[in-house]
Amino acid sequence: MSNAPKFVIDGLKATIEDKEILKGIHLEMNGGEVHAIMGPNGTGKSTLASALMGHPKYEVTAGTATLDGEDLLEMDVDERARAGLFLAMQYPSEIPGVTNADFLRSAINARRGEGNEISLIKFIRQMEGKMKELEMNPEFAHRYLNEGFSGGEKKRNEILQMMLLDPKIVILDEIDSGLDIDALKIVAAGVNAMRSPERGFLIITHYQRLLNYIKPDFVHVMMQGRIVKSGGPELAEKLEAEGYDWVKEELGIVDETVGQD
Repeated sequence: MSNAPKFVIDGLKATIEDKEILKGIHLEMNGGEVHAIMGPNGTGKSTLASALMGHPKYEVTAGTATLDGEDLLEMDVDERARAGLFLAMQYPSEIPGVTNADFLRSAINARRGEGNEISLIKFIRQMEGKMKELEMNPEFAHRYLNEGFSGGEKKRNEILQMMLLDPKIVILDEIDSGLDIDALKIVAAGVNAMRSPERGFLIITHYQRLLNYIKPDFVHVMMQGRIVKSGGPELAEKLEAEGYDWVKEELGIVDETVGQD
């Protein structure tokens, strides 16, 4: 029996402060697939990530999002995480007073459930192994979560969380922003190491650069709070070479942002 997850977004609409940002998102993703969502600023990409994860600032007003047939929108944020949804954030929060190691172990145990907690020795062995893969200084395990971390260090830390939590569906929200080329390659290698039929990736990015290292199966263009065009990896290459104006011209779009239809 296959353990491949199935993630389906159907007609998803969401608002913030009564302003509609998502205007009907349709996307289906299976385990083993990497989908990239690209688009200019202000088109709703990060709103999609936040709404799926249950950020309280965003109100879902229509549509559904299911993981293996389970309704994610009826779940609290922690329940979505336990169901196998993971979001690597564009701007990870700093949490003084909580060490990276304590946070990671608590997150793993919350995912595993009561009575199935990971032993300290096993956790340390796994954490140290993954940190080595990501070329992270071992001292980061004992520092407060993201406090004083550079942008690149925060992004590697997000990938470390992903690797240890072993989710079914991973959403990467502009994980490449602020990374130099060396850090980008390390982060991409961490993602590629996690690709498997038991896991799907939804990568939100502005640039083709990341997709040079994480090869997508499907590329979607988002404008006006909708997915307006889909294709294969060649679509991302064309967007990198020619920008988005040809998409707007082809579809008769004047303003690509969520400001108007």
